[in-house]
Amino acid sequence: MSRRFDGAAARAEDVLGRDVLDFRSSTLIESLADAASAAGAAILRHYGVAKPVTKRDGSPVTVADEEADAIIADALARLLPGVPVLSEERASAFEATDFDAFVLVDPLDGTKEFLAGNGDFTVNIAIVVNGAPVTGIVYAPTRAAVWTGGADAQAATLQPGAAMAAAADRRIIRVRRPAPHPAAVMSRTHPDADTQAFLARLAVSDIRCAGSSLKFCMIAEGEVDIYPRFGPTMEWDTAAGHAIVVAAGGVVLTPEGEPFLYAKSEQGYRNGPFVAAATRELIIRAAA
Repeated sequence: MSRRFDGAAARAEDVLGRDVLDFRSSTLIESLADAASAAGAAILRHYGVAKPVTKRDGSPVTVADEEADAIIADALARLLPGVPVLSEERASAFEATDFDAFVLVDPLDGTKEFLAGNGDFTVNIAIVVNGAPVTGIVYAPTRAAVWTGGADAQAATLQPGAAMAAAADRRIIRVRRPAPHPAAVMSRTHPDADTQAFLARLAVSDIRCAGSSLKFCMIAEGEVDIYPRFGPTMEWDTAAGHAIVVAAGGVVLTPEGEPFLYAKSEQGYRNGPFVAAATRELIIRAAA
């Protein structure tokens, strides 16, 4: 990779000041959360009424996805000019180049949940540096809840469309110390035999189901201990939650315990299997 990271960050400095060079500054994270909240408000205007269109890959997309994407794109152009942005809704137009830093966006993670009306959908924004997510924002508009990951992990109550400065119940969050029989979370809409087999090896005490990036946030808040995923995902599905879990003291690794990396342009930004967990030991235990 070339050293485009330094130049992109320097251009962003003109907007937010020198602390944005870190890409984990509180100023930048709050501004990204503001954008996610604004996108969430746009999504809710279409909740329960939007009709889906099927994309080439067979997945659904709605006007809510598109409006949220436009709001986030406008914010990123102001906040991080020159930094490449890979969004699910504009992925076909994204040209892979050599870069050290880029933004991953899923403006409506969980479109199937959105259409089903169960509320389990989120707005995801992440910054990836040298293949690792360093900053993540996950916003759940139906829950008025936001999670952020950078130098630390935080959660707060944030009404749709409100600025982060107005957030309530803002707190630092950490993963918990797993019990001998850990609790797990798995995909609500994409269960698979490999996931079931993995969890059986851990003798889990409880298995919960959730949609979108909420599963990562449940680990970061200490509600559950492990989330294995063997089914297909894309980088924009996972990067924001990945950053939050790591900032909360957890890990996101391959099922073999190796680093789970991003910027996989040769694979079309498709992910392989991964496990998010409170500790690496849990993953190794299941793999043994």
